[in-house]
Amino acid sequence: MSEHEIFARLKEIQRQGLEALQKVQDEASLQTWRTAHLGRSSAVMQIFSGLGSLDKELRPQVGQQANLVKQALESAYAQREEQIKAASLQRALTSEKLDVSLPGRRRPLGRLHPATQVLNEICQVFVEMGFQIYRSPEVETDVLNFELLNIPAHHPARDMWDTFHTTSPGILLRTHTSPGQIRLMREACPEPIRAILPGMCYRYEQTDASHESQFNQIELLAVGKGITFGDLKGTLDQFAVRMFGEGVRTRLRPSYFPFTEPSAELDVQCFLCAGKGCTVCKGTGWLELGGCGMVHPVVLQNGGYDPEIYSGFAAGLGPERVAMMRYRIEDIRSFWANDLRFLEQF
Repeated sequence: MSEHEIFARLKEIQRQGLEALQKVQDEASLQTWRTAHLGRSSAVMQIFSGLGSLDKELRPQVGQQANLVKQALESAYAQREEQIKAASLQRALTSEKLDVSLPGRRRPLGRLHPATQVLNEICQVFVEMGFQIYRSPEVETDVLNFELLNIPAHHPARDMWDTFHTTSPGILLRTHTSPGQIRLMREACPEPIRAILPGMCYRYEQTDASHESQFNQIELLAVGKGITFGDLKGTLDQFAVRMFGEGVRTRLRPSYFPFTEPSAELDVQCFLCAGKGCTVCKGTGWLELGGCGMVHPVVLQNGGYDPEIYSGFAAGLGPERVAMMRYRIEDIRSFWANDLRFLEQF
C-alpha cells in the first residue's frame, strides 16, 4: 500500500468512526462502538500493527497520523459518553418521581435483653428500699467462692454447686454471687451494710425448663446490730409486692445453706398455673425465687464482723425466674437461645 493510500485509509477510518459514533444512543451501544473502533482488532489498531512492514522513512509519518486518528476517536468517544450519561440522568429525573413528603422508613433500634430489663427493675426496687449496688468479679478464687463461706475443701456441701474450674489451680467461675459478701464486708467493716450484688453465675449442670448453666443472680446482704429473721422476711415480702403486685403469695421453706443459719427458700406462687401445678413449677404450684437466711457467724467473722455484736441476713434471687413469672415464660432456656422471635417481644 502506497503512502497516499495509507493516509487516505486513515482519513476514512476517522470519518467512519465519527459517523458511527453519532448514531449511538445508549451506553450498551457505546461500548460496542468502542470495541469496534478502538479495540485491538479495530482498523486503526491494524495500522499500528502493520508499521513494521513499511519503509523506515515512512513509519514515523504513518505512526504520527495513526496516533492523531486514534486520539480524535478517543476524544469523540469521551464527549459522547458524557452526553449519553447526561441524557440518561435527565430521563431518570423526568420519569422517576420522589415524594419527599412521605415519612421515612424507621431503622430498627436495639433494645435491652429481657433478662437485663428485669435485672435492672429488681435493682431499682431494692435501691428504692435503701440498698446500694456492689459489683464483684465473675472469675473467683476457691477460697472466696467456698472456704470463707463456711464450705471447706472436701465438704459434702460442695456437691450443691456443679463448678466450672479453670486450668489455673484455685481459680473458677463463681457458682453464686455470695463470694461478694466477703469482699463487701471486708471493705465496709465495721460499718453497717445494706447492699445488693447483681451478676452472672455459672454452674455445670443439666439444663431443663427451670435450670440453666449460666444465669443472673442478685445477692442481698444486710449486716448491722439487731438484724433479725423478721427483717429478712419483711424485706422479701416487700420486694415481692413491688415486683408482682399486692395479690402475690409467697412462702419461706426451711432449707440448708452452709453460709446461712437458719436458712430458707423463698417461693412465689406459680403465675403460669395459678398454683395448680405445671412443668415449670414441677407440679408443686410454687416457683423458687432463691435461697435466703441469716448470715452464718463464721461468715460474719471471715468478713471482719464480730458475730457476738453484729448479725445479718442474705438472699440470692434469680432475675430470670422473676421474668418467667412476670411474662409467663415457660422455659428458662429461651433467654439464651438467641431466638429473635422471643427477644423481640420485650
